[in-house]
Amino acid sequence: MGLTHSGPGITLQHLTRADDPQVEAEIAVIAHLNADVVLLTSIDYDYDGAALAALQKRLSDVGVVYTDALALQPNTGVPTWLDMNHDGRLSGPRDAQAYGRFAGQDGMAILSRLPIDRARIVNLTAFLWKDLPGANLPPDMTLPESLLQRLSTSGHYVVPVIYDQGRSLNLMVWCATPPMFDGPEDRNGRRNADETSLWLHLLAGDLPQGPGVTYSPPAAPFVLMGQPNTDPNDGDGRHDTLQALLSSPYVKDPLPKGNSGHVDKGQSGDPALDTALVGKSTLGLRLDVILPSKDITVKEAGVMWPASSDPFAATLEYASPHRPVWAKLTLP
Repeated sequence: MGLTHSGPGITLQHLTRADDPQVEAEIAVIAHLNADVVLLTSIDYDYDGAALAALQKRLSDVGVVYTDALALQPNTGVPTWLDMNHDGRLSGPRDAQAYGRFAGQDGMAILSRLPIDRARIVNLTAFLWKDLPGANLPPDMTLPESLLQRLSTSGHYVVPVIYDQGRSLNLMVWCATPPMFDGPEDRNGRRNADETSLWLHLLAGDLPQGPGVTYSPPAAPFVLMGQPNTDPNDGDGRHDTLQALLSSPYVKDPLPKGNSGHVDKGQSGDPALDTALVGKSTLGLRLDVILPSKDITVKEAGVMWPASSDPFAATLEYASPHRPVWAKLTLP
């Protein structure tokens, strides 16, 4: 779902032809949000940025102009030439740095009305999983695999956007693997938690330094925004890591809520905080977050999840199983 398809170039085709109802619904949702900065956690990457440019054009055609945009190459579909899932083959989508049928499938992108300071972007997408302090590597990972396996699924970026003369807001963005679709080794569950843990270590300033590489905590103000793909209380996954991030002394959790009114029997979390439905079920989970630094004032925050009687609810449901999380912020 989202702006992603099964082969390279297909998303660009659908954006230029305007014949994919699901893609059209996605565009309608972005236009309806009309936010100054938007993070897309499911869009196919191409080297020339053609799909992202086509999306900007489609949005401009409906009066929603984003003067800057950024997409960096994700780990999805990047081949390792190792049998990462131990099925006897070397070139399947699970043998890539992260699951993908082609390099760049299901990446991330930022749309912004604020200038992006590209010279100061910190890209941690190539950070090796084994180098994370306390890395919880799967027990069946071989030494050659551990020397090659990156932590990020889609990516981890710190992207400064300039909101005033001499002032920048650091966007810390990521989209983790779902903690499922694996075996008893719990590879995806371990990776999912460690992808969130990377931010905890970056904020604490204890990521290992390498030759010519310095990982310093991002300067405030900053906003963590993305898709941890784990609920802090319910569903699959290792909940403690996300709980630690939500309660970190460096950020505030605005607890954005929707108005769907759905009820999850047996769930311990507040269903109003849910941002996604799992599969075709009615099980709701909070899988997407916006976490501003402590010095930012949150005026409003919410999940764009209206009651089913709202005419726009069907468009949201058709666009993606994830509902947009939004926040109105006053920056220092």
